[in-house]
Amino acid sequence: MACNNDEISISVYHHGSTHLLSLLPDSTLANLQTRLEDLTSIPTNNQKLLYKGKKSVSPDASIIAAGLKGGAKVQVIGPTAEELGGLQVAESEHQRKERILRERAQKAHAKVRSTGRASSSEVQYTFHRIEPLPHLPNPDSARALLTRLADDPAIQHVMHKHKFAVGVLTELAPHEQPHLLGLNVNAGQAIKLRLRTDRYDGFRVYKDVRRVLCHELTHNVWGDHDNNFKELNSTLNKEVAEFERAKATGTHHLTGDGFEPVYSALEAEAQEYVLGGGGQTPGSINDSPEERRKRVLAATMRRLQKEEEELEQQCGTSAGLP
Repeated sequence: MACNNDEISISVYHHGSTHLLSLLPDSTLANLQTRLEDLTSIPTNNQKLLYKGKKSVSPDASIIAAGLKGGAKVQVIGPTAEELGGLQVAESEHQRKERILRERAQKAHAKVRSTGRASSSEVQYTFHRIEPLPHLPNPDSARALLTRLADDPAIQHVMHKHKFAVGVLTELAPHEQPHLLGLNVNAGQAIKLRLRTDRYDGFRVYKDVRRVLCHELTHNVWGDHDNNFKELNSTLNKEVAEFERAKATGTHHLTGDGFEPVYSALEAEAQEYVLGGGGQTPGSINDSPEERRKRVLAATMRRLQKEEEELEQQCGTSAGLP
């Protein structure tokens, strides 16, 4: 009986380096991970493999059953044994400092009498812990950015409205997961955001990070980037924009259900684009304001759709990352 023993070649990417591997089709996933450990020094149980068509199988399954095929591009992420040891030491010190700060805060609060209590929604629908990565530069600046996101009135608005709760809001290290902008672990157990630039010389634009946060909050409800996900994600972004528009202008109109913002989120952004001199839209100078508004709105919608598609490619949640 004939047997196909043609080797499968794949490209492996790790920390900016590319490795070419050739494997037999009946090689197991465990075989592949052993070879990857030799290449990257990442222990097999710490490895996460990202590639198109990935299937959830046991380590004893063949690489074909795992969804790998010739020409596949595989991204390997995970800490080496040396990095993991250093991280654990740093985390232990970080936890000690956190414990001391909590004890101090509790003592301070015991001295203050409060005449009121926070509502149950304020206590429940929030980010319960803020944790920058202690082994990265300027953790205090990272904490300040995470705290700003958690305390953002527009974010708090959508969290209370949709009853979102997140255990830990933390960050992603660019050098460890360079392809990711965000990750939601176990539907809200933790949300990890890319805060820093590739070269660790600063932080990303606040509104860009906040948009990723809205994307990851949507994963509290929907795991895959399907139509359900896109509808809720669009709703969150609109509600954030409408909240800020209403807060900034104080402009509302009265409907049968009460006061509502005048502008939709996309209209608000389109107005900001025009008023801010973001560029000229094609068309006649004789176009009416409504025609110009519709053209800017359409262009804005196309741009936002493109940005959202790029964000989906840089989200680790649907890929099943921890």
